[in-house]
Amino acid sequence: MIRRILTAPVTWIVVAVVGAGALYWFQPWRLFTDTVVAETLTPVSSPAPRPSGSAPSTPAAPPAGPVVIAEGAFVTHEHDTSGTARMVRNPDGSHQLELAGLDTSDGPDLRVWLSDQPVRTGVAGWKVFDDGKYAELGKLKGNHGDQVYRLDADVDPESFRSVTIWCKRFAVSFGAAALDTAGS
Repeated sequence: MIRRILTAPVTWIVVAVVGAGALYWFQPWRLFTDTVVAETLTPVSSPAPRPSGSAPSTPAAPPAGPVVIAEGAFVTHEHDTSGTARMVRNPDGSHQLELAGLDTSDGPDLRVWLSDQPVRTGVAGWKVFDDGKYAELGKLKGNHGDQVYRLDADVDPESFRSVTIWCKRFAVSFGAAALDTAGS
């Protein structure tokens, strides 16, 4: 009986279809591939801190150049991840997220998300980022290097407190960074 099943052509067709499906879904070769991105990061300044207890006598002029309004270091979740994320406000009022020195694994369907969820370390932080409000900034351009993601005009950076490298296929964070307000 077993011999008949193993020698039947339909058995091998099913094995081939299931095997091809598993390769497509898991993409195991991505464990051995790297994409390096070297986009130019914006030279920025941090907002000047006000002396405590003093209010400016005249309204401060907006800075002439881009300003970092929030930043944080990546922590590892599902895959080893390091680097820095920073939210930049441009002189025209637009915003962009910059990933500096990103180093993570490649994977299927990786995205860059802003989230209103706090960053947690360890396994507890792997799956929280789709629990609340999030904004997808696009597919991850590469798993190494510096990269820039412009925020759409309808995305309010004040609504988000973290950024994650999110594997959409498996609903898991590879790594995340808390976006702490600059100067705090």
